Order: sequence, then C-alpha cells, then structure tokens
Amino acid sequence: MDDADTAGIYAREIDYLERYVQFGVASGRVISVSFPETAPEDASDTYDLLDRFERYCEGISEEDFADVEVGLTVPTGERKVLETLRQVGYGEQVSVAQLANMTPTLDPDDEQDVITVREALAENPLPVLVPDHRVRDGPSALPPQVEQQLRSLEDL
Repeated sequence: MDDADTAGIYAREIDYLERYVQFGVASGRVISVSFPETAPEDASDTYDLLDRFERYCEGISEEDFADVEVGLTVPTGERKVLETLRQVGYGEQVSVAQLANMTPTLDPDDEQDVITVREALAENPLPVLVPDHRVRDGPSALPPQVEQQLRSLEDL
C-alpha cells in the first residue's frame, strides 16, 4: 500500500536518540509525532517516513521534511506560525522574534504575537516535521534530550 493511503501508528527505535520515534497518520497525513520510550504494541515499524527519519538521525541525509504531508489541528494563529517554521531548513536557525517577523500578520514587537509564537512552539504536535528545535530561544515540544541531540546533529 502507498504511504499516501495509510492510517495508523508507526514507530521505530532510533539508536541515536536512545528512544522511539512515533508517527500518527490519518488519511496519508502525519497528525502527531512523539518520542516514547517504548512503542505501542499495535504500531508498525514499516513506513517510509521512519526510514527517512532514521537516515536523518544517522547523519546520512540532511532532511527538512518540508515535503511531508501534515495535518495541523491547532488554532489559526498558531497554525500560521508552525506553517512558517516549516520553511526553516536543515542547519538553519531563527529566533522567536525572527519567526514572528516571518509569519504573515504577526509583529515581533507586539507582545501578544510573541506569546502566540511561543505557545505554538510549546504545543507543536509535529516536532521535527515542524522543526521547533531550530528556534534558538523558544520552547520546544520535543523532550529536552531529543531537542539537544537534534541540535547537535544539525550543528545548531
């Protein structure tokens, strides 16, 4: 079956991270990314994105995952921030203020807009695919150890 038609939970242990990566998929779109210490019993370890993520963690490929179809179910303001963040590529880094400036309709000098950016990062349901580890002074939805390992991998 083509990955575009898949739905389910996919997980694989990633040696570099010393834990699993887990993707939740519905209608061919990734709707969640997490890093559990064990995989659910009903998770499959066969999924193209797992292969790509593993190669990324092994340093074989410089991935930005911008082509992965995602389903963001977050408030509109936060969705705009997360969609903008997907444009920050492998090895690139931005600040919270830069991300606010890059996001249509947000002003980095408006305190409420900066709060929106920080909330979007903290509640990011798709870390790595929406690379909050590339925001140097913002919160991340990744477990702290995973965030540091990904930053190290990308020399951030």
